[in-house]
Amino acid sequence: MSAPRLVIFDLDGTLIDTVALVVEAVSNAFVSMGRPVPDEKAIRSISGLGLFDGVRRIAPDADEALVTELGNLYRREYLAAASACMREALFPGALETLKALNARNDTLLAVATGKPLAGTNRVLKAHDILGLFTSLQTPDNNMSKPNPEMIYSAMKVAGVEPEQTVMIGDTNHDIEMAVAAGVKSVGVSWGYHPLEELKEAGADVIVQDFATLCDAVGRLVES
Repeated sequence: MSAPRLVIFDLDGTLIDTVALVVEAVSNAFVSMGRPVPDEKAIRSISGLGLFDGVRRIAPDADEALVTELGNLYRREYLAAASACMREALFPGALETLKALNARNDTLLAVATGKPLAGTNRVLKAHDILGLFTSLQTPDNNMSKPNPEMIYSAMKVAGVEPEQTVMIGDTNHDIEMAVAAGVKSVGVSWGYHPLEELKEAGADVIVQDFATLCDAVGRLVES
């Protein structure tokens, strides 16, 4: 077998370029509430977490009512900006790579993301790629990353074992989730977290572009 049966992709920062949009939306939400705005590094650090888990991390002094208000305000800011400007573009090479993997008889695709299910469906439909994935795993019905539940759920739907599975992501939360689930992982260089964090988290391979991703996945399943 030259490729794993199941390749799981993170969404934001891995397939979809949302860095500027997320930073802007978080900043606007905090300004609207009269809160100090977290710096970009802090905002990048919460990518991949569930919405309210992320807010708790960058506003540690906020009570649960404020966490909920900030999270809901961020969501409104994000959706308004995304809808107005179509700013959720696929990274270069993402579409071609997804289609190439999907064309293989021995490979299934899934998504594991901190994005809510409604937003995940919306983005994938907008790019006409929803049908490429066997399942969409989100915090709506799983524990947030780095808990491995999303990977377990994706493997259950696909009917595969950990040794047949690879997680692709741009944050240490993705890689730590993969390690906890006992699956291989590929860190990508173009997303939210620096390469050093991906390596420290335990990524098996780091890739610099989508052109090398399929080969990296194939090497992992052969190892």
